[in-house]
Amino acid sequence: LQGDVAAFSAALRTLVNNPQFSDVMFVVGREQQQVFAHRCVLACRCQAFRGMLGQVPVGSQDSSSSVPPRGPFILGNVQPEVFLAVIEFLYTNTVTLNSHIALEVLTSSVEYGLQDLCKLCVKFIKDTLSVEQVCEALQAAVTYGQADLQQHCLAFIEGCTAAVVRTQGFRELSDVVLARVLHSDRLAVDELDLVQAVREWAHVSSAVLERPVPEVAALPVRELRLPLLAPSELVTLESCNQQDLLIPVENIAAAWRAHALRKGSGVPSRLCRPRRGTRPRDHHRHLEPHAK
Repeated sequence: LQGDVAAFSAALRTLVNNPQFSDVMFVVGREQQQVFAHRCVLACRCQAFRGMLGQVPVGSQDSSSSVPPRGPFILGNVQPEVFLAVIEFLYTNTVTLNSHIALEVLTSSVEYGLQDLCKLCVKFIKDTLSVEQVCEALQAAVTYGQADLQQHCLAFIEGCTAAVVRTQGFRELSDVVLARVLHSDRLAVDELDLVQAVREWAHVSSAVLERPVPEVAALPVRELRLPLLAPSELVTLESCNQQDLLIPVENIAAAWRAHALRKGSGVPSRLCRPRRGTRPRDHHRHLEPHAK
């Protein structure tokens, strides 16, 4: 038999960050906010907390006691709002999220091994995805192995690519994740605009990583479909490329060869395939045998 689950959850919610009867305390974030909790609740709900709270610091006054110390435990790399969301879940099996903390709560759920919390975060992120946040969500999905969220983010990007490539989140993607995005046939943006977006991304990454543009962009550039560009566009591209060497000379040469031979000979077939947002050009009809 089971009583009222809502009443039970509401009662436990009154214990969240309640100093009364608490036996452990955390100092959280740069704000050094105090968060109070109950050791038995955290330990029975989370293996990571069980290990943390069960350790007695070597040389402490309590080292001879069977009761571990109250703390404080310093957690300087997490926002108080994020940590409190984790605590709320541990006490009530529910979580209050907003778009500002959802990805960080997802990160914490992975770090603490809380699979159910992870699923709730993924659902919230999928339900509230926006142009400004989709790239950050995709990066997190790849980092934490969330395949379902990854596919959802890619589909979202495919639906509004032109807007997404102008966001700060796009410029902060890793090279691996950007290459995955560029591999798609369904991006709703013209190839010339995509080349420019990758160039801007590469200059930001080069500055952040303090590495040359050609080096940071090596992986994503392989996914640019240069044979789709018209001869006049390739001329402009070559001129721009002299300044930063973003694109290997052999890639541009292969695109020129496709024009000269009037087919995509020697070029991987995927690089001759127009994307969903590719603007039609006269020479595309010569590449049709390579398109699906």
